[in-house]
Amino acid sequence: MRRKAFVWLVAAIVGLSLLAAGCGQPKPAPAPAQAGPSWAPALLPLAQETVVKVGMKEVVSDGGVLIGMAKGYYKELGIKIEPVQFNTGQEMINALAAGQLDVGATVTASGLFNAMSRDIPVKIVADKGVNVPGKGYYRLVVRKDLAGQIKDFADLRGRKIAIVGTASLDEIALDRVLNKGGMTTQDVDLQVIRSFPDMLVSLGNKSIDAAMVIEPFVAVGMAKDILDPWKDPAEYDPDAQTALLVFGTSMTTRPEVANRFMTAYVKALRDYNDAFFKNKGKAEMIALLCKYSVVKDPVMYEKMFPVGLNPDGYLRLKGVEMDLAWYKQRNLLKADIKLQDAVDHKYVDFAVKVLGKYQ
Repeated sequence: MRRKAFVWLVAAIVGLSLLAAGCGQPKPAPAPAQAGPSWAPALLPLAQETVVKVGMKEVVSDGGVLIGMAKGYYKELGIKIEPVQFNTGQEMINALAAGQLDVGATVTASGLFNAMSRDIPVKIVADKGVNVPGKGYYRLVVRKDLAGQIKDFADLRGRKIAIVGTASLDEIALDRVLNKGGMTTQDVDLQVIRSFPDMLVSLGNKSIDAAMVIEPFVAVGMAKDILDPWKDPAEYDPDAQTALLVFGTSMTTRPEVANRFMTAYVKALRDYNDAFFKNKGKAEMIALLCKYSVVKDPVMYEKMFPVGLNPDGYLRLKGVEMDLAWYKQRNLLKADIKLQDAVDHKYVDFAVKVLGKYQ
């Protein structure tokens, strides 16, 4: 009986040992925790690469997109940028409203706000360009041989002045210049010239007296000695929100894609500011923009007035509100669009939460 009891005891001990060891099978090691890119470890890439179509002219104010493409920020978050060119801003707005374009790099226009009045979820979401005091990249310029005659705002009366389009930011900007002299666009010979290069030709052959021009064309015209940069825009339009980033319906209905896009965009804006306003890695940034933007001459980056791009991505809300009021006063809007209907900062809020405030 003792022997039998001993055998049972041994068997029980062996059985318990096997049970504790999982029947001899080693436990699987825990899976390593996933992380996103080093600059945004909390954000995993999207499960499947997503193409985002961006309407833009590939100018320097598109730096938030161009730099992000060049440095792989969008790719690291699972986004592939597909640049799309449009002949007019209205074409871009139509594509955004129809969901054929995801993101638009544009300016305010009556057509943009009227798209919103049809309950289409198109939203202005981030800064894409403002004038920095003393360095206005978008400004009224005057013909070089007239600089001595057109000294003050009142001297613009009756002059031939060109803009690229009416019922848009371009007409608003000129109107504000003229308001400083007690005038409106009704007090000048308004010319519509659809491209900035053609404006330089017209200034050169003296068929216009002044024009609302953006960089790099300001610097090109100065280098050719055909224009004078005239007054600092901070004197006549200090609160302007010159250019905008707009999300179309295909982004506002996909918050995961929209948030990741915005995070990469704001990251790129910070690289731009480091280079052009803190002189950190400027040569590298110029080389990158020469490759990805339409400005291919590195010397031009030293001559151009730098575009202001908010490193946290936020818009100048007062500027957008002023634009809305201008359109309303002229009965150009089909509905009473308010600022909160037009602008949505939640995507920028998300990006700043991930990246922290710019230092």
